[in-house]
Amino acid sequence: MSTAIVTGPPVPGSSLESDLRALGFEVRAASDTAEAEALLTAVPADRRVAVVDARFVGHVHALRLGLTDPRFPLAAIPGAVTAQPAARPALARALAREAAAGGATALAVDGLVTALDADVHRPELGSLVAAVPTDPQARNEARQAVAGVDDEAIRLKSAVKSRDGFFTTFFVSPYSRYIARWCARRGLTPNQVTTASLLTALIAAACAATGTRTGFVAAGVLLICSFVLDCTDGQLARYSLQYSTLGAWLDATFDRAKEYAYYAGLALGAARGGDDVWALALGAMILQTCRHVVDFSFNEANHDATANTSPTAALSGRLDSVGWTVWVRRMIVLPIGERWALIAILTAATTPRITFYVLLAGCAFAATYTTAGRVLRSLTRKARRTDRAARALSDLADNGPLAGFVSRTLRAPLGSPFLVALASVAVLTVSLFSGVTWAPVAGAVVYALASGQALARPLKGALDWLVPPLFRAAEYGTVLVLASKSGVNGTLPAAFGLVAAVAYHHYDTVYRIRGDAGAPPAWLVRAVGGQEGRTLLVTVLAAVLTAAQFKAALTVLAVVVAGLVLVESIRFWVSAGAPAVHDEGEPA
Repeated sequence: MSTAIVTGPPVPGSSLESDLRALGFEVRAASDTAEAEALLTAVPADRRVAVVDARFVGHVHALRLGLTDPRFPLAAIPGAVTAQPAARPALARALAREAAAGGATALAVDGLVTALDADVHRPELGSLVAAVPTDPQARNEARQAVAGVDDEAIRLKSAVKSRDGFFTTFFVSPYSRYIARWCARRGLTPNQVTTASLLTALIAAACAATGTRTGFVAAGVLLICSFVLDCTDGQLARYSLQYSTLGAWLDATFDRAKEYAYYAGLALGAARGGDDVWALALGAMILQTCRHVVDFSFNEANHDATANTSPTAALSGRLDSVGWTVWVRRMIVLPIGERWALIAILTAATTPRITFYVLLAGCAFAATYTTAGRVLRSLTRKARRTDRAARALSDLADNGPLAGFVSRTLRAPLGSPFLVALASVAVLTVSLFSGVTWAPVAGAVVYALASGQALARPLKGALDWLVPPLFRAAEYGTVLVLASKSGVNGTLPAAFGLVAAVAYHHYDTVYRIRGDAGAPPAWLVRAVGGQEGRTLLVTVLAAVLTAAQFKAALTVLAVVVAGLVLVESIRFWVSAGAPAVHDEGEPA
């Protein structure tokens, strides 16, 4: 329950109180500043409180945006201000100052907002009306302005991401926004729609696993349905402003769970037809995860950098003014809408092997295009990265206790962190393909030592944001190569499970950082070994165990890692302190 304190004498014909009740507020009236302060004190400390001028004229959606968004402790629009429990003290202090200055006079809400000693979120209202008219003529004009704008149409439009892919924008959002409104009017939550999307995708994966043409066609159709629901949950959250910590966790993880479960379904379906494509499925998961790490690392390295301009970025900005280039560039990076549509069509019309071949080729091109552009930007700009950015990159690197020991004891840097990481990955790669049994172990030892050296100093160089993606490629690639070499049926599926568990851990790290909650706890990173520890362990297991034993070891390792990271992740994201992350950035 939330409480709204309406200040000032009632205005005849005003619908303000009914509008506030429709938004879930308990309405209380205060005739002057002193009474408003007393009412605020009487409201239970765990409630959101809004203070609204009785003269307010505006759209209901303007009030909704200003007073009900859970992401902001303090928010205000003209004539109204709200505080969540954590920000109640700031509102109380400001109100006490206003009461001391003129307790028996009507409270000026906009003046109260000015007196606040904390950051106040002010939502972008656009053509929505929010005003405090001071005379009958101004009130009449404001009411006419309200009548002249359809706030429901604006609310529906704003439910759609301002930046999205071509397929999503033109083939899904035109109708999925109405599904979102239908869900809102029936009391459904974004989390319920997200769960429905996951279940639909899992059923699609099960259909693909049948290995029949009918199953493949059904899988393709259901995958598109799952994507429509995936768009709907975010639109429902924006339409009804239902952002939550649990929703953040679900949204952050379910997209990847759906896609990678579908890859596994395709691999199982192919196996029923006598075709082993597990290596392709694992390769697709690795490539897609590494693409995302490139996105995350680059954005974290540059979002608060200073002097952050370059000729490449300027050219991109000029191309944005040419409408068709925007859509072409959004399509060729193969965002989630285009990618899922491609997978669905190929599943229904071709074979799993062809689906993976086309997917790998498309994702490889997209990865090359985006990474090359970001490398050019990094080399041509003179950005100065902050300590926060360096810390985020270090957390994304996911170094464990072994690399940590190296970075603490061998502090003399061998060179640029990026070059050290690149050289170590090259050594590891050569060792994996050398054909010598113990060579991968030696390569992994060099790689582990270099991982610590790469983080011996802050990652503030022009290309240091590439260090986490290099580590991801090295760890995942090691598992893929060694599992492929084992030659035992079932080893690649076990490797798929291990990489999926580790990838979940890395996505969980990303979204914690995006929510300014920092990296996962140090005990978890130590417990799962860090990226260099896991890489070394897998090479040792491959060298000392038989092929059948290696498959069993990968299975056990996958179960252990998945159990640890899932338990800690669930504990964090459903806790009261988890951030209400709401990603409006690049299409995934």
